Amino acid sequence: MREDAHQTIYLADYTPYGFIIDSVALQFDLDPHITRVKSAIAFHPNPEATDPTFLLNGENLKLISAKIDGKPVTPKFTAEGLTCDVPDGPFLWEAEVEIDPTGNTALEGLYMSNGMYCTQCEAEGFRKITYYPDRPDVMAVFTVTINGPHPVLLSNGNPISTDTHSAQWHDPWPKPAYLFALVAGDLVAHPGSFTTKSGRDVALNLYVRPGDEGKCAFGMQALKDSMKWDEEVYGREYDLDLFNIVAVDDFNMGAMENKGLNVFNSSAVLASPATSTDMNFERIEAIIAHEYFHNWTGNRITCRDWFQLCLKEGLTVFRDSQFTSDMRSAPVKRIGDVIDLRARQFPEDQGPLAHPVRPASFQEINNFYTATVYEKGAEVIGMLKSLVGDQAYSDAVDLYFDRHDGQACTIEDWLKVFEDTTSRDLTQFKRWYSQAGTPCLSVTEDWDHGKLTLNFKQHTPPSAATPDPQPQVLPIAVGLIDQDGDEVEPTVVLEMTQAEQSFVFDNLGTRPIASVLRGFSAPVVLTQDLSDADRAHLLAHDTDPFNRWEQGRILARKSLIAMILEGKNPNKDWLQGIRAVIGDEHLDPAYRALMLGLPSQSELARALAEDGHTPDPDIIYAAVETTSDAMAKSYANLVPTLYMRHTVTEAYQPNAAQSGKRALANAALSLLTRTDGGTAAQKQYDAADNMTQQLNALANLIRVGKGSTALQVFEAQWRNDRLVMDKWFGLQVTEADPEDAHEVVETLTKHADFNWKNPNRFRSVLGAFAANHAGFHHASGAGYRLLADWLIKLDPVNPQTTARMCSAFQTWKRYDANRQDMIKTELDRILAQPKLSRDTKEMLTRIRGA
Repeated sequence: MREDAHQTIYLADYTPYGFIIDSVALQFDLDPHITRVKSAIAFHPNPEATDPTFLLNGENLKLISAKIDGKPVTPKFTAEGLTCDVPDGPFLWEAEVEIDPTGNTALEGLYMSNGMYCTQCEAEGFRKITYYPDRPDVMAVFTVTINGPHPVLLSNGNPISTDTHSAQWHDPWPKPAYLFALVAGDLVAHPGSFTTKSGRDVALNLYVRPGDEGKCAFGMQALKDSMKWDEEVYGREYDLDLFNIVAVDDFNMGAMENKGLNVFNSSAVLASPATSTDMNFERIEAIIAHEYFHNWTGNRITCRDWFQLCLKEGLTVFRDSQFTSDMRSAPVKRIGDVIDLRARQFPEDQGPLAHPVRPASFQEINNFYTATVYEKGAEVIGMLKSLVGDQAYSDAVDLYFDRHDGQACTIEDWLKVFEDTTSRDLTQFKRWYSQAGTPCLSVTEDWDHGKLTLNFKQHTPPSAATPDPQPQVLPIAVGLIDQDGDEVEPTVVLEMTQAEQSFVFDNLGTRPIASVLRGFSAPVVLTQDLSDADRAHLLAHDTDPFNRWEQGRILARKSLIAMILEGKNPNKDWLQGIRAVIGDEHLDPAYRALMLGLPSQSELARALAEDGHTPDPDIIYAAVETTSDAMAKSYANLVPTLYMRHTVTEAYQPNAAQSGKRALANAALSLLTRTDGGTAAQKQYDAADNMTQQLNALANLIRVGKGSTALQVFEAQWRNDRLVMDKWFGLQVTEADPEDAHEVVETLTKHADFNWKNPNRFRSVLGAFAANHAGFHHASGAGYRLLADWLIKLDPVNPQTTARMCSAFQTWKRYDANRQDMIKTELDRILAQPKLSRDTKEMLTRIRGA
């Protein structure tokens, strides 16, 4: 029913719901195929509403009975649910429905995962559980009874009673339906506790499947660290007696912040040194923090409507980035965030999926859980903090919590607390929420007798989402470095508000080099006319860690593009500059490892397209390989020393210090493998006592064609660990030679352990394939056909995962006419499917219409 209702919903059309809910009582009688859900919901009319229609959302529900104030009623069914006549005053709605958790393969609502009942209700999954006003501005207090033959029966809030086959839960904090959660099954609890700053003891539990108990300790400590950090930095104390996390194998997202009962994809919470890499540990730490921080920025203060998604997600991503910066290396975290932003969000901004941080309309809200809403939304918060200063930011956020606790809010509410705190007019700044596109910022210089003038111009390319973009407020962090490498002007934040604007620095002795956009202070594409010598100078001396890395990145990109377009050799000055940095033992090893990284092949394709060239994936791949070989030869006498010096011999710890050393050692191993043919990698693989070392060694062996035996050994060792096997599947695809990549994928999809209905396993193969740039874009079009085949197969089962995977095609207009024609053929083939889901159809229609 819902798949056929392609109605566009507009922000401008918002009206309050016609009724207020006084209380919700739910009873679940669990059964794998016929679960009965009874609801008793106390309503009264909303005096602020303009539309008195009583509409309850519902999808895939079998209505058994419906009553109002104890009397049976016969509702009218609509495309969105049901409606009926109701009294003018308070009334009690009661209903009983049947649902099929086992048949719910979309993993929205109540569904089964390996014999365990679990829920995912954001954004609109609760309507698959019972009839309810499934919108975020309808908040209520829930009491939930769960009946079923399971040792663990969980829901939101605090437990009222627990018997052998029954449990009752009460959540005292009003919440929207998207934050409802239920979990039931044979689970084992890893317990912990936390004492809040006011002295309250909170019981903590991490529930896992039997056999996973040894993978809980890190997640529990990350939760405690998050709770402590939020108290210290934001003054936010936890507000229930209990906090539960459950690990679930089948989950479309990373995790979900349901009040008091966070549901996590197993890959985002389970960790041990033997089975998880350093990157896994850091990701788990960040996701646990993110979901916990939502307790205030998302739960206690939620969204008025789904157009305000960035209100909770952008702010919470910013908060979890702050947390990781404090727990680990702030410069490394910032660089990693920018790499991710450019890889995921910039293509959205510059392609057919472009939309503002707060969209003005949507058809399917699941399609707007995007990098623009999350990561760019976080960048907007960071810019706001830069503009008002740390203390004003803190004061404004405190006012936000005080003023709006328990409310469903908007971006206007968020910005108003800053205006009230600082007396600033944020009308122009608000454009960051309403305009799509990445601003292009250029800077030129004038020098005159000790006075340096920086002339800035900004321009945002028009798009279908924003046909006439206006100038943005840009905080531009700038410092000046003299010819001796000294900082003559520490970081100052320039506030640009016009299309063209100049800023003057005077009383300077000699002409400095301007270090512009320090810390990536605004999400823009910067053009600065610096010579390679000036960039090399900043690479050697800039006091801003981000800009020092950025100059190395720019020089690497320029060298690679010169190779691609003109057949030149790798730039020797750049190679020497990087050598000096990676050999500097005063620098953080994790930072030096980042310096050894090259621009991704997708990044190079985007840069070429922006300059008016048609990128050839095969030539790009060859240039990256040639450059990597040149680095290996150029640093041949340094790499073995780096590798040995930073190989960790102590017992494994997933902390920042050890992780940084392993990152540098493994970056060195990657180069060493190119000259020793894999000898060192094989030794590391054989001796590895942790997954970081084992997996990196395996990757290097695959790259030099010597991974066959190690892959067999790895599979035999880890075949019973589903998360490690995801790594095994994914690594073979990402490291596959582009000529063979589609054949590797076809082989893996026939493997007995390839469960394509599991989102993690599907992404480990097909998602990894889309990331193998030259392999996916093979000139034969085999990659396009292969992915399209699997999207057609997956869509009837899991539309949400299918729709998100469609973004692999979003940059199709970059490439040559032949590739474009082949991609269009596959897009049209998918769109021609007779029962294509609403999620996938909207995504592909937007992509195809580019």
